[in-house]
Amino acid sequence: MKPDPQKLFKVLYGAYGPQHWWPAKSMEAMMVGVILVQNTAWTQAAKVVDSLDANNCLSWQALRDIDDETLWQWLRPAGYFRVKSRRIKALAHFMASYSDSVTELFTLETADLRNQLLKVNGVGKESADSIICYGAGRHVFVVDTYTRRLFTRLGWVDEKIGYDELQHLVHSNIVKAKKPGGIEIFNEFHALIVRHAKEHCHKRPSCNKCPVKFCLKVGI
Repeated sequence: MKPDPQKLFKVLYGAYGPQHWWPAKSMEAMMVGVILVQNTAWTQAAKVVDSLDANNCLSWQALRDIDDETLWQWLRPAGYFRVKSRRIKALAHFMASYSDSVTELFTLETADLRNQLLKVNGVGKESADSIICYGAGRHVFVVDTYTRRLFTRLGWVDEKIGYDELQHLVHSNIVKAKKPGGIEIFNEFHALIVRHAKEHCHKRPSCNKCPVKFCLKVGI
């Protein structure tokens, strides 16, 4: 089947409506959340973000200053707390280079912004693109496990397809324009795929009432 991400977007948007992502109260919460959500559910990551906020530790300076053991205790609900602690501190030190200002950081052109973020310990392509898409508001599609799973089941890609290749497939097949309600399409498309994965496209798919009728798995 020829890949048609734009058709998929319309189907998912029609089924679920706008998702209002990224679900965070501030830019710092979003960027820290990008690290915390690695290998865990957003619900767990959100608990940690709320704890950091409640303890006045959701600023870059506070994150640089806090001792490791205290930070570990707050990060425990998100799992891999020692690893994530190092990564969050690396991000906080990175932000010091931009006067702790996301406004200053986001003056970088998209390609340069991505390259700089990828230099930060623990910030891979998915994390960098999440910050660029949801933080800087750029036309960048975030590829994740859910995207790979869904596109494979649709028969569009091989499950071993690389990150950049899968991202290019979406970029080259979707018009860079705003969709219903003024929502940026790459932002919304990623959020809709996550929603669909939680509703139907699990590791073991639940195809009953799945809105994506052209999926090869539906009816099997």
